[in-house]
Amino acid sequence: MAPHSSSTLASSDTGPVDRADVPDDEAPEAADEPETAAVPEADASTVTVGPVEDDTAPEPTPVDDEAPATQEGPVDSSTVAIAPVQPEGAGPVDASTVMVDTVEPPAGDDTTAIPIPPKRRLRLLPRSRRLRRALTALAVVVLLLVAVATPSLIHALTRPGSDTVAARVAEWGRDHGLGSLVTWAEARQYDLDQPATGGAPAGGIPHAVGAVTDHAGGSPAPPALPAPAGLPPLPGEGQWQTVVSTPHGDAVRLAAVRPDADHTSFTVGVLWMDPTLVRGVLHPGTEDPGGDGWPVPPSVDSTEQRTVVSAFSAGFRLQGDSHGGWYLDGKEARPLVPGAASLVIHRNGNADVGAWGSEVRMTPDVMAVRQNLIPLVDHGVVNPTCATGGTAEWGSTVGQAAYINRSAFGVTATGAEIYVGGPALSVCTLGEILRRAGAVRGMELDINPAWVSGAYFHPTGQARPDAFQLFPGEEVGAQHYLQTSSRDFVSFDLRSLADATGAGIIAPSSQHHGGKHPPSGTKHH
Repeated sequence: MAPHSSSTLASSDTGPVDRADVPDDEAPEAADEPETAAVPEADASTVTVGPVEDDTAPEPTPVDDEAPATQEGPVDSSTVAIAPVQPEGAGPVDASTVMVDTVEPPAGDDTTAIPIPPKRRLRLLPRSRRLRRALTALAVVVLLLVAVATPSLIHALTRPGSDTVAARVAEWGRDHGLGSLVTWAEARQYDLDQPATGGAPAGGIPHAVGAVTDHAGGSPAPPALPAPAGLPPLPGEGQWQTVVSTPHGDAVRLAAVRPDADHTSFTVGVLWMDPTLVRGVLHPGTEDPGGDGWPVPPSVDSTEQRTVVSAFSAGFRLQGDSHGGWYLDGKEARPLVPGAASLVIHRNGNADVGAWGSEVRMTPDVMAVRQNLIPLVDHGVVNPTCATGGTAEWGSTVGQAAYINRSAFGVTATGAEIYVGGPALSVCTLGEILRRAGAVRGMELDINPAWVSGAYFHPTGQARPDAFQLFPGEEVGAQHYLQTSSRDFVSFDLRSLADATGAGIIAPSSQHHGGKHPPSGTKHH
């Protein structure tokens, strides 16, 4: 018989074909054709030669055991009966049936090639089944994470205070290793909702809703704030309006300015406070820094409400974001960092700002220290890294060049305290407003609409004073600090309870400056 091409050899259900070993000296002489095993004709049993088994091919027709061992004429393309290998002297071969592929053999050849079995194909699960299994596994992981995280998330959503749900979820995420995801989401939100450029403030420069009658005394009034470079001032822009006055002088003044020459439809609030009439207080938050045993409550309580004149959010979170420490009355919540920008409150209530260890340092009269990033203004000059610094200088949230809600605190050469807060501010424009307000040293505080908040009050010697927001569109309510706060903040109070008597005398409308329409939602009772 003629040689056959290599093909599939698959054993039948009755077992493999028994073969006798052929000694090397009795093996047929190799020819130039491909190696084949000669299969002589025999009557003992048969094998069936067929095409390669395919998943879609029909089952081959079984060959009858009584079929002849040979077949005259051309080989059929589907099956052929041949005899198994049976060397001389070997016993009869067990009758077995093997399905193999065949090809048309050349005429006159008496040999048949024994086929070589191919590799079996791996049958994969259907795509829909694999997807279902993957989704099931993912659901199990999510459920496990939810089961672990649910108690802390519930605590974050139900803790005391007026923080928004979005702010609570973001803080919870940062506390549970999701800080990068939260920062990414904030950056994407900024990309989709950047502040508009051009235009003018709705209703003009807002007048101070809580403006009061001036009283002589105290520190001299500061000069008006100039408009942003390249812009003529709008009516009332940069003009100081008294919002807290005492029999001994004006304790708190407020001015409104546009942030820069591009974002001209927004206004930023600037508070000026007389250090001879007010004193500062650093409050711990229930979560940041957290802990017990602080001598100051996490709110402006009913006692302090009788004299409070202002309050504002402190710096970045202390769990690494601020790159600084926190200290109150002999106890460190976080170690103080040399060189960090530091808001220092002395035991006499005076506030100062500077680089820790050089411009300000620990002394027996230091009551509180709140550090955040690096100095923004020093020697009356805005830090030149405001446009180029990285996360260590200005934080990882959104970036120093983004125009978003920001706040800052500084001191003038005469010791007056300055707070700036508002929308559409970069680090550089924030520092520039602080400098124009007269600050010789200053630092960035907080960032993002959910946290940047400033308020001023009309103290009357009683609890629950009238409260006013600092700038239009402020997301945090004016009475936020009169209840428990999760984050630390700074408040300023009148030094004398007697001064509170005249601190809430409303000025006549003729003394209001700027536009006639007050910012929406600025006053809360």
